[in-house]
Amino acid sequence: MGNTASKSGSEEEPAKTTLFEREPSGITYRIPALIYLRHSHTFLAFAEKRSSPSDHDAKMLVMRRGTLKDDGSVQWSSSQELSTACLPDHRTMNPCPVYEKNSKTLFLFFICVWGTTTEMKQIITGKNKTRLCSVSSSDDGQTWSEATDLTERVIGQTVHKWATFAVGPGHGVQLENGRLIIPAYAYYVPYRCCSFPIPFTVYPRALSVYSEDFGQTWHVGKMLRHKSCECEMAEIIDHEGRSHLYCNARNTGGHRCEALSENSGVYFDKPHMAPELVEPRHGCQGSVIGFPAPEFVPNDDAESKACGTSLLSPDTQTWLLFMHPTNKSSRKDMGVYLNRSPLHSSGWDRPRIIHRGPSGYSDLAYNGDKDQFSCLMECGEESELEQIAFMSFSLNDVMQTGGKKEKKMH
Repeated sequence: MGNTASKSGSEEEPAKTTLFEREPSGITYRIPALIYLRHSHTFLAFAEKRSSPSDHDAKMLVMRRGTLKDDGSVQWSSSQELSTACLPDHRTMNPCPVYEKNSKTLFLFFICVWGTTTEMKQIITGKNKTRLCSVSSSDDGQTWSEATDLTERVIGQTVHKWATFAVGPGHGVQLENGRLIIPAYAYYVPYRCCSFPIPFTVYPRALSVYSEDFGQTWHVGKMLRHKSCECEMAEIIDHEGRSHLYCNARNTGGHRCEALSENSGVYFDKPHMAPELVEPRHGCQGSVIGFPAPEFVPNDDAESKACGTSLLSPDTQTWLLFMHPTNKSSRKDMGVYLNRSPLHSSGWDRPRIIHRGPSGYSDLAYNGDKDQFSCLMECGEESELEQIAFMSFSLNDVMQTGGKKEKKMH
């Protein structure tokens, strides 16, 4: 099943387990999403099954279940097709899971796109052919409900102002106040002429789809006032206990787009570019996750070890981890970036490279019991479309890069 470790310079890459692999027939697996269910020590790994690498050849969602063993290993089930996550004559794309702790319900959001209609055709014509859908599970993904088409009741008439839209892809998040957040983006049509969008005026903007009643009803937040595409979100808790919702979005300007919401995703203030987080020319999806800041940092710089200094971030109880290809010209060299000051606009350390070579979309999960991170990522030797692999690593692994920025704010 492909547990391999290889060395890159002085850094050893974490072991990979191949979960989905391109088949000789041309069937390709893309767009990973990962969630860890802490109460049952279970990983659920999702992907799109496609008849070719092309977006318009997506067919359905597939899933594998991983059981975390006491020795830290993960036992994976065989792949299963999510037969209820579909609409007739539509293709299913962009898995985005979130777990609601109060009702113990797992929601899986996705989009269904009519036939083989491409995203570009929707943008050019201004005619949306995409539906917002979800399924749910009360037994940790062993069985799933029938699909619910949420488009009318959640987006409503606003959908006519969107050329197209999508969720995630990747995981959603439940905030400390119980609110559920599904990251999303829409291609907004500001002007039309003879019902068609005016060329070059339609671009994507990130937003949240959220629920304040544990998933019974959903609402659409306001779009970022900046070009921003596929996104993920994470909650940051500051030292006064206040919640800030962080958004990290794909962009075409050479760097990622970041923004913060002070009202749990209804509206995001002051989107800006992140100078340390580079994008390849056409951008690439990336993953972000928040986790409790450690009171003491193991094996960090020598001075801190000698003094036993507490490195608790001065402004937050939360640190962020971001995963994305690190090469600015092409999708390769998957890296993991650490941010110890996530309310500052430039708190990112240099990345730890965890896969040298072609790398694409990814998704992160955090296991608080073992203080460990796991991820799914598109990767390969010749192309990032060869496989979707699972990998686990610790905060210590990320920090042992020798790449901490010289100018730290604390």
